Amino acid sequence: MERARSQETGIFKKKPADLMQIFKDVQSRVSDVVLGKEKPVEESNPEYEKMKHYIFELENHLAEAQKHAYRLVKRHRELGQSLSDFGKAVKILGACEGNGLGKAFSELGTKSEMISIKLQKEAHHLLMNFEEPLKDYVRAVQSIKATIAERANAFRLQCELAETIKLKEINLDKLMLTRSDRVGEAEIEYKELKAESEEATKRFETIVRLMNEEIVRFQEQKTLDMGLAFHEFAKGQARLANGIADAWRSLIPKLESCSPA
Repeated sequence: MERARSQETGIFKKKPADLMQIFKDVQSRVSDVVLGKEKPVEESNPEYEKMKHYIFELENHLAEAQKHAYRLVKRHRELGQSLSDFGKAVKILGACEGNGLGKAFSELGTKSEMISIKLQKEAHHLLMNFEEPLKDYVRAVQSIKATIAERANAFRLQCELAETIKLKEINLDKLMLTRSDRVGEAEIEYKELKAESEEATKRFETIVRLMNEEIVRFQEQKTLDMGLAFHEFAKGQARLANGIADAWRSLIPKLESCSPA
């Protein structure tokens, strides 16, 4: 009843026709939301929209980078295996030859097997220090996307409850005018709905706060970890290229005797 007295200068000054129109308008909006006819309610926050766009784009780019990192690892493994098989075959061929040619083939086979080991080691290094970190960040971004969906649901629930409360308020005012015997029950329902709405608002605010903290941590850690991953990738590729070049270079003098002048 306290609520009724507080609105003596508000809703009760309206004409019955105006009151019924307000009731119908709010009821229609709430029904549309419940039945899914209304366009889903979304936050209209430019900064939040910018952040969501960044996360969705980042997921695509990270997934693409991870896909190619996987192909690099696979290529190193396959090339390593091919060189190993080639080395074995050439050594067998060398055993069939005599003199300098057989020795040259044997040297070539041994060197091929050695380079194969380098490639296999680098493939493992790529997997652990490049592909896996990229996978981790794809999963981290997907986790943030799940939080975005949770935040959207919480915001939608908050808005739907706010609309329902408006309907309950108008219904309560209507009962005060027409069915005072049902006011007590309606007020209890109103208070329960109000408490549910407040809880939904708190949940939404908590999600927003935790999400903001998660984004800050993610961006800081991503800068450090991805910088390290790409640095390790570049160092590994340089180390591998130099090692392979040195290995083949050391073999050239031993093969010159088998080459035509």
